[in-house]
Amino acid sequence: MNIYVGNLSFNLTEDELRAAFQAFGTVEKAAIITDKMSGQSRGFGFVEMPNKDEAVKAIESLNGKDLKGRNLKVNEAQPRPAGGGNRGGFGGGRGRY
Repeated sequence: MNIYVGNLSFNLTEDELRAAFQAFGTVEKAAIITDKMSGQSRGFGFVEMPNKDEAVKAIESLNGKDLKGRNLKVNEAQPRPAGGGNRGGFGGGRGRY
């Protein structure tokens, strides 16, 4: 199961994220999403746990819990909408065309 983890501390490492979830079972992958330009954490990431029961237990246990001073937002990751969602689009109405 792919798990979304939001409201991460900007100085949290992927190893620390992995360790938080390993308390509930096997973690295949833990990734923190970073800004492409600066490399700075964007404050969210994803954890992949192959066992659904362990993943559900991790979600229930870690959602709202403090990790490095931030209350985590943890839930099952949802697939991206087709077409990439609402990104971009003529500069948001600024200027004249």
